[in-house]
Amino acid sequence: MSARAFLPGRQAGVSYVEVLIATVLIAISLVPMTNAVRDAIDGSVVHEDTAISQLHMLAKLEDVLAQSFSSLETAATEAGSTSVPTSYSDLDGSENRRLVFLSLYDGDNADSDDDPFTGVDAGLMWIRTEIEGTLMSVESLVSQ
Repeated sequence: MSARAFLPGRQAGVSYVEVLIATVLIAISLVPMTNAVRDAIDGSVVHEDTAISQLHMLAKLEDVLAQSFSSLETAATEAGSTSVPTSYSDLDGSENRRLVFLSLYDGDNADSDDDPFTGVDAGLMWIRTEIEGTLMSVESLVSQ
């Protein structure tokens, strides 16, 4: 053999140790990567359900806002309280039941009691829609 064969120089391929280290690194990183992908898929399902519920709730609010002020005023009077759902709410047992709360509203706080539901202003109505059993809700005001 010549002396050149034993001198360190440029390698022509990948050594067994390099392949082994690369395989171990890939194997170690696969577990967190698959967990991240699984969590992302689970999160997208939750996001989709939340987005559908949000749009469902907003659709109910738009339906209520389309009603005449006198109809809303009658429903608010029948409910008698801001914590009692009105007749605009979905029926009991409905999936993702939407509750609608109505009340006359004190927008200018003329009575100085800081309660928006006493000393009401003529022609101003508070509307709240929510999905029953969740924290999702939206409020709005409508004027006559």
